[in-house]
Amino acid sequence: MELFNQSSSRFILLGFSTVPYLEVIGFITFLLMYLITLLANLLLIIVVRFNLKLHTPMYFFLVNLSFIDICFSTTVVPKLLYNTLAKDRSVSRLECAVQMHFHLALGSAECFILAVMAYDRFAAICKPLHYNTIMSRKICINLAAVSWTSSFISSISQVTYTFQMSFCHTRHVNHFFCELPALLKISCSDTWIHELINYIMASIIVNLFFLLILISYIHILVSILKISSSHKRYKALSTCSSHIIVVTFYYGTIMIQYFRPHSRSSPDIDRSISLIYTAVTPMLNPIIYSVRNKDVKETIRKILHY
Repeated sequence: MELFNQSSSRFILLGFSTVPYLEVIGFITFLLMYLITLLANLLLIIVVRFNLKLHTPMYFFLVNLSFIDICFSTTVVPKLLYNTLAKDRSVSRLECAVQMHFHLALGSAECFILAVMAYDRFAAICKPLHYNTIMSRKICINLAAVSWTSSFISSISQVTYTFQMSFCHTRHVNHFFCELPALLKISCSDTWIHELINYIMASIIVNLFFLLILISYIHILVSILKISSSHKRYKALSTCSSHIIVVTFYYGTIMIQYFRPHSRSSPDIDRSISLIYTAVTPMLNPIIYSVRNKDVKETIRKILHY
């Protein structure tokens, strides 16, 4: 068996599908999804910048989320589009490592930002008199900076350790991008320790932030139930509904992908789940946040002169 561990060696990404007519349909679908992702998120960023009423902590973090979604999708989808039509689907170890690094870092940053957005809603609903102090401009900037910095630092350690392993089973990665679980499957090193470390890291990042979101919404629900006016209760719930939908989509797919036993995983399911949180979710997030928001919709009409 040839040892696949040289720096000059290349991985071959098998892509999303090997059926010719499905590849054409896939290319058109992924291209449309990517264009919608770019346009929708850029439009939301422009809307927030354009409307002074939206210069609040919630929309500051929403802009961060939109920028993450643009980068997150760009890390994966353009390469997927290229490989769908290209004959040579190989990538160097360096290209694979860089893609994995940005994918893990941006995914972690999104977990962090979604947790901070839940905390922001908690402060607005449960601590309204102290909201401006709790979510001051300085605190918001610091939270965003910690989110980006910690995510990229933690990703470096995971990627470095991954590419110290030997890959000798095959050069073919049964995936459409260099995702950690797919690479572990073709390693001939003992991956038990790496899988344990990966599980611990994912648990800390995903489960910790999800727990913070859950705690925030428990407090929010308790506070809402104490409100006597049904109109005010509905208004408070409506400000959280978009965030709850986004969190459910994103955290749900992440947890399924990274916390399933490898014995129960299959390439087809892995690719489908990965597609949801790398392409579908970044496309839907700005739409979900815009549909139920009057200020955003009014600003979009002004920008488009509609």
